[in-house]
Amino acid sequence: MSGPPEIVVCAGRDSLYERAARRVAEAARASTAARGRFAVALSGGSTPRPLFERLADPTRGQAVAWEIAHVFWADERCVPQDHEDSNYRLANEALLEAVAIPPERVHRIHGEELDPEEAAARYERELRETLSVPPRATPHLDLVLLGLGPDGHTASLFPDSEALDRADRLVVEVAASEPRMQPPVVERITLTPRAINAAYEVLFLVTGEAKAPAVAAVLEGPREPARWPAQAIDPLEGRVSWLLDAAAAAKLAGLGEAVESDPP
Repeated sequence: MSGPPEIVVCAGRDSLYERAARRVAEAARASTAARGRFAVALSGGSTPRPLFERLADPTRGQAVAWEIAHVFWADERCVPQDHEDSNYRLANEALLEAVAIPPERVHRIHGEELDPEEAAARYERELRETLSVPPRATPHLDLVLLGLGPDGHTASLFPDSEALDRADRLVVEVAASEPRMQPPVVERITLTPRAINAAYEVLFLVTGEAKAPAVAAVLEGPREPARWPAQAIDPLEGRVSWLLDAAAAAKLAGLGEAVESDPP
């Protein structure tokens, strides 16, 4: 374990996304200087869209050398790339179409084309090959962006999921219940804790009062990763940070000196 997580509480969502954009740009510059590349895994859901839009806007000054970046995903549903629930589609529309990243450096998960188990194995091979590590070695992503569900899940690592214990794999297939979709059980592909915990930096973005109980349970409750999967994200050497808006942080009891609050 590299130490306790950094917790930053922002006064509002705008300041959270501005701070997140700066952190992504800083990570990109540091990894480019150290390793000559920027390998980032993006997340899905509604939370990261404003961040992607800021990173795509050159007037905001958060320059990233996208031409030498490699973009991966922390997880993806097994749906077509133009599906409304595709994490790839979100990132492509909000960010990738607006920046100068070569198509071969965009590594999306092809869950709609292959059997989920085969798609997971293929993505694991692509991750290893792109980052130039042997078959049994663990690649080090430069940055992994994550969110948090009200049930404490992150990426597609859900409570009581066998994926939480797959130390032998970097990428696995999982099934998740999504009643609003048809069929209501959706196959997904996700990075495992092993893959995420090898990253040089992990950045959680969490907003809204609906997430506050899970934030408090993950950060201040007893260690129960089977119940609160985000607790399984504990990099051995990398840095893990949580950017929270005030609503998401409302149930935290002991923020201490680790907190940096924006002024009202």
